[in-house]
Amino acid sequence: MIKRCEWSGTDKLYCDYHDKEWGVPVHDDQVLFEFLILEGAQAGLSWRTILKKRENYLEAFDNFDYKKVAIYDEKKVEELLQNSGIVRNRLKVNSAIKNAKALLKIIEEYGTFDKYIWNYVDNKPIQNAWKSLKEIPAKTDLSEQISKDLKKRGFNFVGPTIIYAFMQAVGMVNDHTIDCFRYKELKE
Repeated sequence: MIKRCEWSGTDKLYCDYHDKEWGVPVHDDQVLFEFLILEGAQAGLSWRTILKKRENYLEAFDNFDYKKVAIYDEKKVEELLQNSGIVRNRLKVNSAIKNAKALLKIIEEYGTFDKYIWNYVDNKPIQNAWKSLKEIPAKTDLSEQISKDLKKRGFNFVGPTIIYAFMQAVGMVNDHTIDCFRYKELKE
């Protein structure tokens, strides 16, 4: 029997995400943008809800091509708000567009979003050593710092809790519990 992080439970969708993606370092700007948008869309909802809608999001948001998303117009916003396959929240849809524009400015300044975001952890994942789910924080001083800077740069739906979840998802922190089979794999 494989020992996983407690949060993954027995749900196949969660287990697959936990086993193959969560905590794996991501350095592709398009995938980083995807997680930033999905984590923001998750605000107030369960991650399971977002995972179930992920394929729809990929299709609706042009595979998270931030160059395309940045030029979405009001017509596209209305089209997205009619799409039952995504979270139909005007603030969250508009946020994706706003964040794509802000991301392009960061790329202009840093060359890639990857360089900007991974610089916060000196380009290597923070290796935590949590014994239980209860120990894992919802946010940290670092996620607050990143959140503040992103907001200053024009991003929204990037509060410190959302940013910490993003950091966990894209492998900036290894928050698998030490008894989880993925902990050691990702530590190495």
